[in-house]
Amino acid sequence: MLIALLAILAGFLILTWSADRFVAGAAATASNMNISPMLIGLTVVSIGTSAPEILVSLTSALQGFPALAVGNALGSNIANIGLVLGVTALIAPLPVKAALAKREIPLLLIITLVAGACLLDGALTATDGIILLTGLVATLWLMVRWQGQHPEEPLIDDDDIPDMPSGKAWFLLISGLLLLLGSSQLLVWGATEIAQMLGVSDLIIGLTIVAIGTSLPELAASVTSALKGHHDIALGNVIGSNVFNLLAVLSVPGLVAPTVLESAVVVRDYPVMLGMTLLVALLCLVGKKPRSLSRLTGILLLTIYALYSTWLFITL
Repeated sequence: MLIALLAILAGFLILTWSADRFVAGAAATASNMNISPMLIGLTVVSIGTSAPEILVSLTSALQGFPALAVGNALGSNIANIGLVLGVTALIAPLPVKAALAKREIPLLLIITLVAGACLLDGALTATDGIILLTGLVATLWLMVRWQGQHPEEPLIDDDDIPDMPSGKAWFLLISGLLLLLGSSQLLVWGATEIAQMLGVSDLIIGLTIVAIGTSLPELAASVTSALKGHHDIALGNVIGSNVFNLLAVLSVPGLVAPTVLESAVVVRDYPVMLGMTLLVALLCLVGKKPRSLSRLTGILLLTIYALYSTWLFITL
């Protein structure tokens, strides 16, 4: 048990650290190849921030634990809304940008409903994976179009792209990727060992321990932004992360290891994720302008997350 817990802890630490190296190396490499900052922001940075979830889901599926991968995808979205937004809103009210309310939030709602349709039959198949992956391509295309229409709202500042020699950039890219692969395997091994020792399902471990761990980078980034006064960044980070979790992370087990889902995914976990997404959307879209997520909202989100986590362990 102790070795498995240490493996999980080490996996989380290395996963988070190597993800930063990978994203920095990939962004610098792309910049050195004269790829535009807009495309770097859309692809490398946006998808790269979901690298821990993607690698953990891929490793889980390849090793025969697709339920852990599904739990990671759904659990990360629930943790992003309940834990990350809840904690960040407690620090300071989060203003809702007009562009976010008009574009990204409705897009997240549509993607959440599409993901629900894929899960509704109680299985995650290769066809479902292809549908979600197609949605990822369509989302990236939409973002390119939105960016072209609103160049005054850059997805990434030039200062955010590291300026480094090609050799160093390639080293960070490759070493970061290798460390991501290794740490994700360590994490999955530790998580599945704990699940077997405690007699709980891989799904529960994915929804709790793994989901919270892979959401820690979003929590750290959002809290840091709020403390620095960049309150408007946190909400956008969570919305973007949830979009890519559903499209890039949830598609992985469908493509790599199609599986029959536990009934709890359809009757418990997806409805909770959908309900929390709808709640945040309503808070962002309805009411007087300018809209914001208040500290009271933060308490509400944290309470919902605590009740959901309690429900998981009561029903073990």
